[in-house]
Amino acid sequence: MNIPSLTIGRVREGLGKKEFSARELAEEALRHAAEENPKTNAYLHFSPERALAAAARVDEKLARGEDPGPLAGVPVAVKDVIVTRGVKTTCGSRLLAEYVPPYDATAVIRLEQAGGIIIGKTNCDEFAMGSSNENSAFGPVRNPVDPERVPGGSSGGSAAAVAQGTAVVALGSDTGGSVRQPASFCGVVGVTPTYGRVSRYGLVAFASSLDHIGPFSRTVRDSAVLLRAIAGRDPLDSTSAAAPVPDYAGLMDGGVKGLRVGVPREYLKDLASETAGLIERGIEALRGQGCEIKEISLPSTDYSVACYYIIATAEASSNLARYDGVRYTGRSANSETLSEMYRNSRGEGFGLECKRRIMLGTYVLSHGYYDAYYLKAQKVRALIARDFAAAFEQVDAIVGPVSPFPAFKLGEKIDDPLEMYLSDIYTLTGSLAGIPCMSVPCGRTAQGLPVGMQIMTNHFDEGRMFRLAAAVEGGVPPVTPGAAQPLP
Repeated sequence: MNIPSLTIGRVREGLGKKEFSARELAEEALRHAAEENPKTNAYLHFSPERALAAAARVDEKLARGEDPGPLAGVPVAVKDVIVTRGVKTTCGSRLLAEYVPPYDATAVIRLEQAGGIIIGKTNCDEFAMGSSNENSAFGPVRNPVDPERVPGGSSGGSAAAVAQGTAVVALGSDTGGSVRQPASFCGVVGVTPTYGRVSRYGLVAFASSLDHIGPFSRTVRDSAVLLRAIAGRDPLDSTSAAAPVPDYAGLMDGGVKGLRVGVPREYLKDLASETAGLIERGIEALRGQGCEIKEISLPSTDYSVACYYIIATAEASSNLARYDGVRYTGRSANSETLSEMYRNSRGEGFGLECKRRIMLGTYVLSHGYYDAYYLKAQKVRALIARDFAAAFEQVDAIVGPVSPFPAFKLGEKIDDPLEMYLSDIYTLTGSLAGIPCMSVPCGRTAQGLPVGMQIMTNHFDEGRMFRLAAAVEGGVPPVTPGAAQPLP
């Protein structure tokens, strides 16, 4: 069986026709992932015992004639900030290098209840802080399209695993673009659902009011199926929404004729020329299928980077205070007093980017600066949300770029934090507003580098978002895992 060619539908078909068993598929997926991983460093560790146990449950249900679930037998990779019982969850940090959680995240439980097979945990920027996946304590992830380039961050490992073909689908987390940007850089589909659509229980917190769990896949339909499996109200997460979860895959077949699609003028002014051309091609594909294209304005966009990095770092400084060397983290051996133990454990355990964000967050929350920075950022966040609310009174969806440029080279921006932060300028606004957003491939540059188009809809309107994504997907060549494709 050829793992890189599989989709969720193809796996279900193969199991139904007894072309292979879930156990055989899991064994082949584990073998293939371990063999390919040295090329990308996408996985931090594998979970063969858990995978084979889950596969056995699927095979037993099939033998009894029961429905094994919508994800039956599907090899899935999970970002290493999502906790897994009995399987290491390191968050890409030295502090948690040996941490084995005693419980599962709700998304993981639902994934396995749907028949999914977790084959391993994927590499990520430390505590999900980064835009290139170069901030992991366990080495950077390389983009399968071009190993000299970054896969995007912080969910670069999950995006790379799907693009490389070592997992059929994957879970990542998105705080300010960490699903959509790596999806764009690696040429796969990445979805950030409405805030509250998927439970955050078991997602190690970076910025609690911004964190989401979302799927990666090679097709829009697979992302729709995976999102439906993990979405829904969770009593363990007070921020999860009680909104009904529709059949997203079924809603994709409605067509897009007559939909009003907005293009923010602020999103197109600073794009690299090839990226702009590919986004325009995606827009024209929607126009050709009957969408009404309308220019709109999101006037607060220019303030999004400053607003996000105040709010996110403030929440990070609070959330990361728990990693002190006392409880479940590593502890410095070079300490004689309690204060030295705190200081040395955090100093030795956290990487540079985490330290930078903790310091920024602590500063903006400190006495005398709270009103000037944090409170003002929250007011700007409200303005950004108001921009989107006004826009959705005029249009049904908004489209634009995911990133100003395609995947950049390893080391190119790591020493310039501001330049790195600016790479998220188009994804931050949707995160701050809490609306559903996704990246769908819309072509490749002359160098063969993927470019994703971002699609955004109103709260809990993921169904319409998937319909538009399917329309874009139908107008571009399919992705070949691990291979560059020049524009036709």
